[in-house]
Amino acid sequence: MAQTSSIPGKTRIPAPEEIWAILEETAKLQNELRESMKETDKRMKETDKRMKDTDKQMKETDKKIGELGNRFGELAEHLVTPSINEKFNEMGFSFDTTSQNQKITDSTGRTIAEIDILLEDGDVVIAVEVKTKPLQKDVDEHIKRMEVLRRRADARSDKRKFRGAIAGAIMTSSTRDYAHKNGFYVIEQTGDTVRINIPPRFKPREW
Repeated sequence: MAQTSSIPGKTRIPAPEEIWAILEETAKLQNELRESMKETDKRMKETDKRMKDTDKQMKETDKKIGELGNRFGELAEHLVTPSINEKFNEMGFSFDTTSQNQKITDSTGRTIAEIDILLEDGDVVIAVEVKTKPLQKDVDEHIKRMEVLRRRADARSDKRKFRGAIAGAIMTSSTRDYAHKNGFYVIEQTGDTVRINIPPRFKPREW
């Protein structure tokens, strides 16, 4: 092996074989780094594909849940509608017209509200929102529908009184109380029929 200078104060010069060994080690490390980067890139692509597949599956699941919820809502509507006239008429109403899925449009024909069930007699109209399990936000949204109905009626010089109701197959006490607080009748499913839950001193709100 060639010797290098060891004179004090002078920089040691690596021997040629040492330089060659360093270059070989550097090349090896570079190759390993490239392979590692390729493997990392491959894994990232696989992870990205799995994430896209998972996102697609989640969207499909959300869609199916939404469709299932709609079917539950339709079922609840069909359970409520046959009994609702009878129950309100027992309270002194005389509804002679019942319609479902009524769309409220503006002057341009654009739908601005949809009513699940609309009960009408000569003086009073009750708009019923049907949900499988109503939530407080459903009550808030129904208030907005009632306001739309009132504005539309005023535009047509319709002087009838408008009232609202929330119907559900499953009704929590908090939603029930919130609906009553906002002046809505609460209609609850009991077996094959329904009952109208009216607490003491309840006063329905009129729009």
